[in-house]
Amino acid sequence: MPKGYWIVRVDVTDQEQFKQYAVANAEALKKYGAKFLVRAGQFTIPEGSTRSRNTIVEFPTYQAAFDCWNSPEYQAALKLRLSASSMDLVIIEGYDGPQPS
Repeated sequence: MPKGYWIVRVDVTDQEQFKQYAVANAEALKKYGAKFLVRAGQFTIPEGSTRSRNTIVEFPTYQAAFDCWNSPEYQAALKLRLSASSMDLVIIEGYDGPQPS
């Protein structure tokens, strides 16, 4: 079964409030087995556009990724984030098919 992912792009407008969100969302992320693969590290934009921070969060399944976002724990944390940032978040299923050889 493919894993699930959150692909997140965010511009933070209130660092202190965003820190509160990051602390608050930890409960939901832990509950649904999340693992940060990318978390606001150095990046280059060879094509297109982005926001100031990029994150990729891995979940055991697509359903877990979906359920985490919809959970009461995450929805409570989300309220802290809304006034502190602008975000694009995609919940996407991983790919287990053939790879280039």
